[in-house]
Amino acid sequence: MTAAWYRRTLRWAQTNLTEKDPARYDADWWRDQWRRTRVQGVIVNAGGIVAYYPSKFPLQHRAAFLEDRDLYGEIVAAARSEGLVVLARMDSNRAHQSFYDAHPDWFAIDAEGNPYRAGELYVACVNSPYYKEFLPTVLEEIIERSAPEGITDNSWSGLDRDHICYCEHCRRGFTEDLPKRADWADPAYRRWILWSYQTRLAVWDLNNSVTRRVGGPDCLWIGMNGGEVVAQSKRLRDDVEICRRASIFLLDSQWRHDETGFQANADSGKRLHGLLGWDTLIPESTAMYDAGTPTFRLGSKPEPEARMWAVEGFAGGIQPWWHHIGSVHEDRRQYATAEPLFRWHSEHESYLIDREPVATVGLLWSQRSVDFHGKDRPETAMLPYRGFVDALIRARIPYVPVHADHVAESACAVIVVPNVGVLTDSQCAALRAFASGGRGLVVTGESSLYDEWGDRRADFALADLLGVHHTGERRGVTGSAASWETFDGHSYLRIEDRAIADGLGDTDLVPFGGQLQVVRSDRAALTFVPPFPIYPPEKSWMVEPRTDVPALVLRDRTAYLAADLDRLYASYHHPDHGRVLANLVRWAAAGEIPLEVAGTGVLDCQLYRQGDALIVHLVNLDQGGAWRGRLEELTPVGPFTVRVKGTGRAAAFLVGGGEVEVSSTDGWTTVEVGRITDHEVVVIS
Repeated sequence: MTAAWYRRTLRWAQTNLTEKDPARYDADWWRDQWRRTRVQGVIVNAGGIVAYYPSKFPLQHRAAFLEDRDLYGEIVAAARSEGLVVLARMDSNRAHQSFYDAHPDWFAIDAEGNPYRAGELYVACVNSPYYKEFLPTVLEEIIERSAPEGITDNSWSGLDRDHICYCEHCRRGFTEDLPKRADWADPAYRRWILWSYQTRLAVWDLNNSVTRRVGGPDCLWIGMNGGEVVAQSKRLRDDVEICRRASIFLLDSQWRHDETGFQANADSGKRLHGLLGWDTLIPESTAMYDAGTPTFRLGSKPEPEARMWAVEGFAGGIQPWWHHIGSVHEDRRQYATAEPLFRWHSEHESYLIDREPVATVGLLWSQRSVDFHGKDRPETAMLPYRGFVDALIRARIPYVPVHADHVAESACAVIVVPNVGVLTDSQCAALRAFASGGRGLVVTGESSLYDEWGDRRADFALADLLGVHHTGERRGVTGSAASWETFDGHSYLRIEDRAIADGLGDTDLVPFGGQLQVVRSDRAALTFVPPFPIYPPEKSWMVEPRTDVPALVLRDRTAYLAADLDRLYASYHHPDHGRVLANLVRWAAAGEIPLEVAGTGVLDCQLYRQGDALIVHLVNLDQGGAWRGRLEELTPVGPFTVRVKGTGRAAAFLVGGGEVEVSSTDGWTTVEVGRITDHEVVVIS
């Protein structure tokens, strides 16, 4: 029996049409590009802001150069002749002046009654008849004309959380007075946040009911979504609930951001698979155009930059999807980027799906905490998570993201809770049960200090488990010093227990410079050394070289880190901070880490099991480490010695090619891996 299209379509293509493309689209050229890149599905502009077919709805704006042509239908017919799956693309949250003039009450307004605008377009309200009545009829029209496998929408969730709509539909739907502004201290705003999440889920459910009714049970409506928790929170998209509904997840995460790096893509894949399951596909729109800061829609992204983003996606279980803006380009370099990546993926696809991660370290995350703990600074709320991601990658320790509601189902040997300030009572109970089973727990910062609404508790909810009590005081700083004359951040941590000092060498101190949660405890593995002058040098000596203020508390396999080394490592990557974080995880894991990699270089290491085989992804992140912006060339690293817990007879290299024998001793298999340019995939059979 043939699997449903959303279970078997692994490689996707999208030429994002502009209004000028009806006059210049070269169908034969793009069909050849589909073949060259071995895609199995295409995403074709249909309607919404701009219609690429002769819609019966006069208010649906037709592309300026369309006239009476059906460019959408022509591309669909070409795709069908190639045996490709088709998704009709919408971009539906905005409309032109004529539409607004006809139905002004369908569009979002601010507190003064002024419409929200994006350039020349008006932003529609998700609670209005535009979403609830008009768009469903457009979906019906598209399905009846062309019978696509499904419909996707690029921008489906309306206004972000910083912009409140005061239209009559929102006033009726919220059932209480709408908040006057974005204010996390206002209970009405906090309730509005949760209500707004529900209204976006209502859009998802309504559209799927329409597409399935008209097109059949496998005709899905799939809103595109971002890969980062902060981005999803800002757009009021509930990852947990969306993944509960999704048969396939269309990931609109097109490029590397300077502050997160290539590794963010594998992390997104693993985090989403943790919600979706590992048998659900996650195609990712990867920009072939010059996306980044700044962005050039018609320019070509350097091939190494696009390649590294894609291979990190492969390592995290993401499928490729090339994306161009417009159908004609004078910078034709972008056309060559996808073919080698997609060919490699086609040749080795069987090893890149239908597998399960082998990782004993879990990294806790919570969208609720990003909202109600992060509040106006959600990016800051995710810094501790990112700090642990980078420290674990640098230490070559495989990990999986674990949602705060899924602790009870986790098979990990240790869970890290990186300053997840908002934890519900039930989530705290699950963490206690996890630790009571003899497994490790590493908790940092303000984790569990706030309830589900972001209101501060009298003490940590996990105080009994951690053996610490919050005093209500913080010491230190959260930013870098303005100058050497400002020395509030010139602080240190004193090593009291060498159990967490591996790799630090001959030192009794670790540079700090961050913020400390002041806690009471009868033991400390690190203690706080208060700040002292950094300038002039004659005054740069410790006034108070030793205190009893705990910065790290260890008990059994439970650790509490009061010093925000995780936030600092994400921001500044001081090697000592990364080593302490990795050492804490190793200490709590008590030897239960299934992968060891020796050799010089920065590798993102992922380990999977597929049947009787072990699959090791090694992604070379030693690429342009001193530079921000676009990556221009790839820098090979190696050799490496890889040890995997488990037995094997031989190893095949899917990138470098060839097979080698392996050695197995004491339940570990060792394989030598030579030169790695961008990535290597080792299959141990």
